[in-house]
Amino acid sequence: MYEKLVSYAAKQLDLDASEITPESTFESLGIDSLDVVEMIMDLESELGIELDLEDQRITTFGELAEFIDTKVN
Repeated sequence: MYEKLVSYAAKQLDLDASEITPESTFESLGIDSLDVVEMIMDLESELGIELDLEDQRITTFGELAEFIDTKVN
């Protein structure tokens, strides 16, 4: 899932994939809350699952990948 997130961010948000690590925060990469919401909506559609982040404190790519993995599996 982590690789899928990096690929998405590189393509959709025009980021350099080599600069994204599991510890990269969305803020450090210039990804605002609207970008995160759009990314989540796209992933929900692609994966056919609902990702309710309302009660989650997710700030890094690694945390988001782990959260999605728990929903997929």
